[in-house]
Amino acid sequence: MSLPHAILTALMEKPSSGLELTRRFDRSIGYFWSATHQQIYRELGRLESEGHIRALPSDRPARGQKRSYEVLPAGRAELARWTAASQDPKPYRDALLLRLRAAAVVGGTGIEADLRRHLDLHRAQLAEYRAIEERDFPPDRVTPQDRVRHLVLRAGIDLETFWTEWLDHALTEFADLDGTGTAD
Repeated sequence: MSLPHAILTALMEKPSSGLELTRRFDRSIGYFWSATHQQIYRELGRLESEGHIRALPSDRPARGQKRSYEVLPAGRAELARWTAASQDPKPYRDALLLRLRAAAVVGGTGIEADLRRHLDLHRAQLAEYRAIEERDFPPDRVTPQDRVRHLVLRAGIDLETFWTEWLDHALTEFADLDGTGTAD
């Protein structure tokens, strides 16, 4: 149910075409809510048919032209309703943690390499988030909107920090198990 709300949020920030939304999902919203090009276009059609958004008028003929969308009052009301609604946290599921649990039963051969790979990926994501923070949130950007957007980014930074620290710890544990770096 959150994809339409992610799209409404993006369109509230800036009216956009489907292609522009896809690019924005790749650069920002997609860090915490991903969607394919097809999902975005399908959802745009649904939101338009429900009266939450509309295509902006254009001087050019409609065939083959990219359409930009804006949020209508009904879409803004839906986004406000959804934002104010209560939602329980989702149970956390992670295949890496399940695989690690299985390694405790069958041996850890091979999992260390994947732990290192995950560590590299999380370090790279953390570096990217920190670069975004430095670029987009200098100390003088203190509007309420900037502060809330920064909270979202801080969640990403804190999660990536957790994962890099935890993966470092996990790799140390594996190295200490028998001095060879394997759980066998």
